[in-house]
Amino acid sequence: MLSREDNIRLTKTGPGTDMGQFMRKFWIPALLSEELPEPDCPPVKVKLLGEELVAFRDTDGNIGLIDEFCPHRRVSLFFGRNEQCGLRCPYHGWKFDTEGNCVDMPSEPPESEFKHKVKIKSYPCEEKGGVIWTYMGPEEEKPELPLQEWMLVPDSHRFLSKKIQECNYFQALEGGIDSSHVSILHSGSVGGLGVSKNSSSPELLAKDTAPKFEVVDTEYGMLIGARRNADDKNYYWRITQFLMPWYTMIPPFGGAPRGGHAWVPIDDESCMVWSWSWTPTRPLTQEEIDQMARGEGIHAELIPGTFRPVANKDNMYLIDRDMQKRGESFVGIKGVGMEDQAVQESAGVITDRSLERLGTSDTAIIKARRRLLNAMKQFKEGGPIEALSAESSQIRAASVLLEKGLPFQEGAKEQLSLKDEDIEAEVV
Repeated sequence: MLSREDNIRLTKTGPGTDMGQFMRKFWIPALLSEELPEPDCPPVKVKLLGEELVAFRDTDGNIGLIDEFCPHRRVSLFFGRNEQCGLRCPYHGWKFDTEGNCVDMPSEPPESEFKHKVKIKSYPCEEKGGVIWTYMGPEEEKPELPLQEWMLVPDSHRFLSKKIQECNYFQALEGGIDSSHVSILHSGSVGGLGVSKNSSSPELLAKDTAPKFEVVDTEYGMLIGARRNADDKNYYWRITQFLMPWYTMIPPFGGAPRGGHAWVPIDDESCMVWSWSWTPTRPLTQEEIDQMARGEGIHAELIPGTFRPVANKDNMYLIDRDMQKRGESFVGIKGVGMEDQAVQESAGVITDRSLERLGTSDTAIIKARRRLLNAMKQFKEGGPIEALSAESSQIRAASVLLEKGLPFQEGAKEQLSLKDEDIEAEVV
């Protein structure tokens, strides 16, 4: 159970809030690179941490993320003209560069110096791994860009997507670190992740539906081990990585691409769920890509021209009771990602965590809440930020069989590192 006061501290992320200020100290995935495909292409609306912004790629290919509203008469710059290294307001022609400087003001006399006194909010951007990243904190405190494995592989090895989820970011994130629900909610649908027929993971998940959790604090977040009985000598460990403040790495299934998420607040009542699938040593097959685009794994099929899933709360996620009864999906909803979204949104946009009744399978959830709240408190009191570095993000989740009695963080040490290129065969 979380107190209502702590629930507010955890979930409020707008400007001036404690969690909002804390999150602004991290690099944030803001757009897919394909949303700004070429210089002088149309601008795109972006909402992050309650701030309404607009992104554009200028004539030289530089990316700007600026206040959506022109400071003149508060007109939306989304309707502006992207031309000659700047975004021009459609109302009176005020023009802004990628750093928010006003570089032209045709509505004022030529001799006027007024434009030099006008600047709007802007945030620096970097492009890596098919994603446009932004940093919304103080410029002098900007950390290095984290480099997770999926960002480093060739484009042919990676599939990216994002979708809008209509609930608070932490409700969604909690599902990413809750390995116990995999045996229930996702029973019957794990195969949609591309699991090899030779993999023993579906059988092991079904065999023990009540995993025991062990959690280890790390410099970047938490290492979460969910232990299931495999046989007389071994435990089946699914080891999730939680990286501050909103990343999760999914324990892999044998033969399937690896996966991970970022759960980024749009505002207090919605979030953008980023999903990435990748294969470290080979290109994705066309079959795998088609499967992901259809929303059969952690990704979602989207309404064309939007980031809202085709299956959503307005149509009850296209629930199929016959499919549910047949056992093809425990809940009757297509896709692991949409199964998660349906149950998470069903709790409301911000669930009242003071009403919860938590059990032993919620150990990781309880510790993640406290870890994030403590990090925010430390930041508020002037302590250091545990920002992800390029080095600390060079990690993996793992799915392994380990001899009973062996601490999971020791037994799976090689599988949790990027340094050994031959460990793919050890995924269960």
